[in-house]
Amino acid sequence: MKALAPPPELKISEWADQYRVLSREASAEAGTWSTERAEYQRGIMDAITDEKIDEVVVMSSAQVGKTEIILNTIGYYISQDASPIMCIQPTLDMAATFSKDRLSPMLRDTPVLTDKVKDPRSRDSNNTTYHKTFEGGHITLVGSNSAASLASRPIRVLLFDEVDRYTVTSEGDSIALAKKRAMTFWNKKTVMVSTPTNEGSSRIASAFEETDKREYHVPCFECGEDQILKWKNVHWEQDKPETACYTCEHCGAVWDDAARYRAIRRGHWRATAPDVVGKAGFRLSGLYSPWTSLENAVREFLEAKKLPETLRVFVNAFLGETWTDEGERVDDFDIASHREDYGEKVPEGVVVLTAGCDVQSDRLEVEVVGFGVDEESWSVDYRTLYGDPNSAGVWAELDAYLSLIWEREDGVELTIKGSCVDSGGHHTQSVYRFCKPRLGKRIFAIKGIGGEGKPLLNGRPSTNNNLKCKLWSIGVDTAKEIVYSRLKIKEQGAGYCHFPQHYTDEYFKQLTAEKVVKKYHKGFHRREWIKVRPRNEALDCRVYALAALNILGISVNMLAQKSGKSGVKDVDIEKARPKRRQTPRKSGNFVQGWR
Repeated sequence: MKALAPPPELKISEWADQYRVLSREASAEAGTWSTERAEYQRGIMDAITDEKIDEVVVMSSAQVGKTEIILNTIGYYISQDASPIMCIQPTLDMAATFSKDRLSPMLRDTPVLTDKVKDPRSRDSNNTTYHKTFEGGHITLVGSNSAASLASRPIRVLLFDEVDRYTVTSEGDSIALAKKRAMTFWNKKTVMVSTPTNEGSSRIASAFEETDKREYHVPCFECGEDQILKWKNVHWEQDKPETACYTCEHCGAVWDDAARYRAIRRGHWRATAPDVVGKAGFRLSGLYSPWTSLENAVREFLEAKKLPETLRVFVNAFLGETWTDEGERVDDFDIASHREDYGEKVPEGVVVLTAGCDVQSDRLEVEVVGFGVDEESWSVDYRTLYGDPNSAGVWAELDAYLSLIWEREDGVELTIKGSCVDSGGHHTQSVYRFCKPRLGKRIFAIKGIGGEGKPLLNGRPSTNNNLKCKLWSIGVDTAKEIVYSRLKIKEQGAGYCHFPQHYTDEYFKQLTAEKVVKKYHKGFHRREWIKVRPRNEALDCRVYALAALNILGISVNMLAQKSGKSGVKDVDIEKARPKRRQTPRKSGNFVQGWR
């Protein structure tokens, strides 16, 4: 009779505390699970099994245990309430990684689950990387980029991980497609988790706005007043991140990490839109994470705030907030004011030179860019090489140009350490023929890949072409965002862009020839770059020069530090690549000044 009895009714947090075992290779704290370690997880997990809630949305920073919440949910439904489950990752490769590195170790090391899912090595096993069966149900792992997988079978429990990195398939929005799989279940459950991205195009932020919008409140140990942890209440002494502390917004009491952890354990969730029924939303910043100290958070912030693109990552990944662009377009007149007279030689602040080449039907456009400490940049030269790209003459001229030796103001001779040549036009084969034999000179063939959220470098180079030329894929939307964010910097220093006095107004019009617009595409908003002027070669060249710096994989700051000044002699790039993570520079005081 005991064998026939149904399992005891448990909430997900209770199941995890009773049964879950953290695997050694998948967790820094291997062993028995304890929800008290991160108390805020209890409310999120228990909302999933609440009969009155159909959808749970978690918009949060990284490192707060989002993936463990998903794993506990999977384990609970396998053990307690067998159901068809689908877990959607951004890509199929990420689904495979999740299955091998996170799910399989949990199934192996949690005894209550071990006998539920068959060993993948058994002859009659239905346990594969992407599909695992158990009595009464199954779990399927798919990528958001696979429309066929999303529409394959009825699903009761839908788990969406990192939804802001999802792609739109040929059949429409991947989230909407997956939700259709659960329409036949009266007791369906949907869980969406992600760190947010840009304001106006963040899927998790849009989903959160449709929920009851719960915030985690913690009590002050001095005055007892509840409050939401906010970054503006973090303070530290100048140049001393180790003095970081949190101050109560009511009484000013100073909290160290121990006091903050104690407050988090005593916290509770409170809905700010309680009239919304059936959809529970949770928002968390990295300040709630028991795995992140205030000192490390401040160090990360001080390093991130140097450049707009790294500050954006901090806002998204640590604060758990959407990033708001100051503007969708850069004014060419304002940028033209960055012109300076730095003579005929390369400015002394330049550490490394790269080049970007755009291929047109009757010419090659090339820009040489010098990068210094914290990627402050100087446009060294911009040149148009006229000639038919199908003929050898113009390419010989480009080869000679990229081989020039440039003299710096202090007498040091510099060479161009890396160049990118665009292969995406009508002269692809000519670009391949030029770049392939010059790979040793670090002249790279590249192809721009559009789309929001794609990394600047999309993986390793491919040789899938008839000449077997190595081809790097460049996330041009991301690169343009970086360039535009740096063009907006007003003060010289980290990320600031310098230009020589002789550059014409036409150059700056080309550099600012595109803008971001928001479009509604297959059921969802997305950001797209469009041309507002007919010519944009200067922008493309700047993007390719930035890509060359990233392909080289060197640390400009390390290169500068080798001589103890802002610049160094021309050195071997292989010796300049970082061998370990650099210690963040210390600067600044209170955080209020960065917004």
